Amino acid sequence: MNFNFMKSKASLPILTGLLIGTSYIPFPPWAIFFCFVPLWIAWIGEGNSYWRVFWTGWVSQFVLTLIGFNWVAYTVHEFGHLPWVIAVPVLFLFCSVANLHIPLVGLFWLFFCKTLRLKTSEKIWLLPLLTAVGERAFPMIFDWHLGYTWLWAGFPAFHLADIVGFIGLSSIGLFFNGFFLFAWWLRRQQRKWKWAFAIPFVAFALMNVWGAVHKHGPWDQPDAKQNFLVVQANIGNQEKLMAEKGMLYRETVVNKFTQATYDGLQKGHADFAVWPETAFPDVMDSPTLDYGYPLRLKMFVQTNHVKLITGGYTHQISTGRITNSFFAIGENGEWMARPYHKTVLLAFGEYMPLGEQFPFLKKMFPEVGDFGRGPGPTVMEAGGVKIGPLICYESLFDWFVRSLANQGGQIMVNLTNDSWYGKWEQPYQHGYMTLSRAVEVRRPLVRSTNTGMSAVILASGEILERSPLHEVWSHKYEVPYLTNPPATIFMGWGYYLIPVLLMLGFIFIVTRGILAKNEQS
Repeated sequence: MNFNFMKSKASLPILTGLLIGTSYIPFPPWAIFFCFVPLWIAWIGEGNSYWRVFWTGWVSQFVLTLIGFNWVAYTVHEFGHLPWVIAVPVLFLFCSVANLHIPLVGLFWLFFCKTLRLKTSEKIWLLPLLTAVGERAFPMIFDWHLGYTWLWAGFPAFHLADIVGFIGLSSIGLFFNGFFLFAWWLRRQQRKWKWAFAIPFVAFALMNVWGAVHKHGPWDQPDAKQNFLVVQANIGNQEKLMAEKGMLYRETVVNKFTQATYDGLQKGHADFAVWPETAFPDVMDSPTLDYGYPLRLKMFVQTNHVKLITGGYTHQISTGRITNSFFAIGENGEWMARPYHKTVLLAFGEYMPLGEQFPFLKKMFPEVGDFGRGPGPTVMEAGGVKIGPLICYESLFDWFVRSLANQGGQIMVNLTNDSWYGKWEQPYQHGYMTLSRAVEVRRPLVRSTNTGMSAVILASGEILERSPLHEVWSHKYEVPYLTNPPATIFMGWGYYLIPVLLMLGFIFIVTRGILAKNEQS
């Protein structure tokens, strides 16, 4: 094939970055099924150069990250209190490494192509396969993929996530990209190509029909319900920081939450009021909340006869460290269960990476948190309900919620503070990534955030009222659920279905390559 290298060096990789970046939440997912094709065309035309493949892949990931995650600069400025002249370079640094799995996939792909002397058709199908593997294997701070856009767009096919997960839907989308690439290649070879071009359209239509039927299941016949009053007090970042240091600001924060809760309760009784992550700005070490500032919270709960789920702080007995914790407080103003401590901590926000191995790093960056870690996914029984606690970042990981569901969790409750990220992209990205967990395990999920977006999604996948961003708001939700919910396929063998198929596909291509290479020898 004859390619203009200068064109593939810049234009095609940039185009892929633009297509991916403008297809992720909160953009419409207009290009998710062909966004990788320009980059893959460039790779096929790069010949035998590892450097060119890596460079073009790096350009794509830089552009898509800059578009899809530009809120990182705001976070660095707001959370890290760094000036914009530093925050913007930090964003560029983040964009340089955040999605390195894309160029790394290119290197592995070229290695196998050269080592096994693969045919062009085999090279093409190895691309979506390795990209799907890279998407699963590469560690990301914000563990995103294009599967979440199926829920964001409301494609009925998102209901199939209880079989293969949203990461599985992302892998399927990558193979749709593969069919379009294959059709492009067939056309260049002056061979019949329309059948390959049509397959993604037909497959997507069939998946949506299947999803529309599959959305009905046992979760349509709930046998219990709870009323949750979700409270969003819209505490500003400076108020939150000051509340952790001074009693006066604590009073301001708690007054906002209690007033918003009181106003919500005037519209009708709720079984639980739900406050977001670290909403109560003080340590609650005593189960009876009978001394210090927690006594203020106890009196409010008792006076208003409401159970309260809230984020707050406590000390870890084993280490003495402060923990970011999830509390369930009964109408008597006492713990209904031992608090859950956040397990999956946010790097550079709640712990210093390698800080345990190299203590001097903690001394160099004292502003970085040093929170204690929790024991892992832990179901909490409170008020007769088995609650699956999720604190902020933990909701991004399907394995975490799978574990809660497999432990018998009936309702998932996510407490989050996204106030550090602005109003543009991240609140919607994080929100829909969290809500997707409910579909995978077919349990309702209640989400309370400090500044939005707060919402409830039912086991059926129906998303109830979403909160406005950066406004004081409360809403009472009636949440139906099953007291003995059945396991979804994704909670069992479905979790491994796509990885096994990817492995078999890889073995098939490698085996064909080895056999063909031996025949040529």
